[in-house]
Amino acid sequence: MPATSPAHPERRKRRTNRFLALTAGVVTVGALAAAALPGSASAGEDHGTGDHGHGRYQDVQLLSFNDLHGNLEPPAGSSGRVTEKQPDGTTKTIDAGGVEYLATHLRQAREGEKYSITAAGGDMVGASPLISGLFHDEPTIEALNKLDLDVTSVGNHEFDEGAKELGRLQKGGCHPKDGCYTDEEFEGADFPYLAANVLDEKTRKPILKPYWVWKKNGVKVGFIGVTLEGTPDIVSAEGVKGLSFKDETETINKYAKVLQKQGVKSIVALIHEGGFPASTSYNYDCDSPGAGDGISGPIVDIAKNVTPQVDALVTGHTHNAYVCSIADPAGKPRMVTSAASFGRLYTDTTLTYDRRTGDIARTAVKSANRVVTRDVPKAPDMTELIGKWNTLAAPIGNRPIGWISGDIGNTGTESPLGDLIADAQLAHGRQLDPETDLALMNPGGIRAPLTYAAKGAEGDGVVTYAEGFTVQPFANTVNLQDFTGAQVIQALKEQVSGPNAAAPKILQVSSGLTYTLDLTKSGADRVVTDSIKLNGAAIDPAATYRVATNSFLAGGGDGFPTLGQGTNDVVGADDLTALEQYLTANSSAGNPIAPPKADRITIVK
Repeated sequence: MPATSPAHPERRKRRTNRFLALTAGVVTVGALAAAALPGSASAGEDHGTGDHGHGRYQDVQLLSFNDLHGNLEPPAGSSGRVTEKQPDGTTKTIDAGGVEYLATHLRQAREGEKYSITAAGGDMVGASPLISGLFHDEPTIEALNKLDLDVTSVGNHEFDEGAKELGRLQKGGCHPKDGCYTDEEFEGADFPYLAANVLDEKTRKPILKPYWVWKKNGVKVGFIGVTLEGTPDIVSAEGVKGLSFKDETETINKYAKVLQKQGVKSIVALIHEGGFPASTSYNYDCDSPGAGDGISGPIVDIAKNVTPQVDALVTGHTHNAYVCSIADPAGKPRMVTSAASFGRLYTDTTLTYDRRTGDIARTAVKSANRVVTRDVPKAPDMTELIGKWNTLAAPIGNRPIGWISGDIGNTGTESPLGDLIADAQLAHGRQLDPETDLALMNPGGIRAPLTYAAKGAEGDGVVTYAEGFTVQPFANTVNLQDFTGAQVIQALKEQVSGPNAAAPKILQVSSGLTYTLDLTKSGADRVVTDSIKLNGAAIDPAATYRVATNSFLAGGGDGFPTLGQGTNDVVGADDLTALEQYLTANSSAGNPIAPPKADRITIVK
């Protein structure tokens, strides 16, 4: 793969001309009046020098979002809602998301803004619902082109199908195995994917462009794109084969110097790594009581160490919403934002460009997250796009695979859907080997809930193949391995220790496996060893247990190295097939599956 991939300049020119035609003659508006709104932040007091639309200072609108994951249609259940904090301290939920609405909101936000950039923080594709995932995410790239996305960083999920497939999404061309899906060849992305810290192990060069510069009427804003250094730990080994992932901060600082030497002093970092705000409300003020006090996680250290030459950080990965000001190494406040996931929010940031210095007047930066509500008109071009791909997917996606009596959620330390999937993999494992004892499922592989309400004409309670695909889109296989009891205990402790100490990844467990998780303790001690039992009997450290996991965990993924040390491997069908077989065998229209109780892990707080 070449060190850089062109962003189809001929198509970009057509898109730019179309945008200019829409905005010609429109007066530029001033800075966002957002500083007093909850969930809004300003990087400091306004410099008060007057006109932001003419003369020395020029307001530049930056619209951003992250972690779309191919969610073209409105996401289901809790994945399609955001929580809003009310003035009286209560909260309410708002239905949000869907590219038909996202397009309308972004286009409305751009009205009257001559200087507007749209950027993204990675994971635009991967772990996608059937309408996109079935077609290797070509529909999502088409949608992003129509959204007039200017630039995005790569995320870990951009590597689900490997670097060559990512290159095809950038440059275009039909899929090497599945060919073309329509009578027109896939043209690829009109926008550049940035991968500054993802190197080809042989050439030692970035596999895609490391940075990109937006220019208009003398205004220049540079963008550097990186994904989390730990991407190999959360992507299948095949997906990152031949690649190395470098430190996010060191990479950003390196290319900030490159941009500075080129005369680009206004710089935004697109970072597919994120944080954990103290509140799940999208409009939570994480700068109360002090700047950045309400956020934790990897992005905090990154923000504190990225060079002051970078003026704002657009982040992602954790699927959280936040707008925070975190001090840079010089002690100067700097905006750090994330717009949750699945297209439910977008961030509206005003960057005030100083034409005299060529830099951003950081004291005037303002930002706020906006909800992609569904009370606006649908964008007709997006409706047409969704209809086209749904027509192609319908023969596969509409097939019923099971019945449920109520919503089966995928949230919580132990989720009902996690239990169901673990049971499905245990059942599949026992088809391969009747001696299979238990199954373990990584929570990050469960992408959506199963909802009782019908999405289409299938009827309430019917689970379609498309809905199952949305839940488990990775095509991991179900693998059987032998482990000692001591290894099983160690794997459970790795949920809350090592790489997972700060942000535990609690495995979903099959029926019969029980234990206590004591959150009052720290590290590996949070898993109470004496409480770990299988069918009521204590796990014997010296005994051998047959364990079903998916291929991702069987490769030691998600910070579970012990699960990569199993023996006597047997590889079964993919995990979606296992779920389909389980639902079909254990449910009917007259006898649907009830949501599991999620009572296998006893939690002490």
